Amino acid sequence: MIIDQINGMFEFVGSGFIWYNVYTLYKDQEIKGVYWPAIIFFILWSIWNLIYYPNLDQYWSFAGSISLIIADIAWLSLAILYSRRNKNV
Repeated sequence: MIIDQINGMFEFVGSGFIWYNVYTLYKDQEIKGVYWPAIIFFILWSIWNLIYYPNLDQYWSFAGSISLIIADIAWLSLAILYSRRNKNV
């Protein structure tokens, strides 16, 4: 169980970093220096974790991965919005 709690903390800390990216993107309203394949890979990995962790009965990790995927979706939504908006300007 302690391994699950440690991994869950990594997931929650990772989501905190993504939420900071969401805040920065919202504040700047401009995308700079993004490598899209990396973004897509980590979002897909987050989605995979939503399937993987419950099968291992790792619910702390699962909770952290929920936080992470919500942050990823928020960032991706803003990135799409601002990239489309800035192309129209």
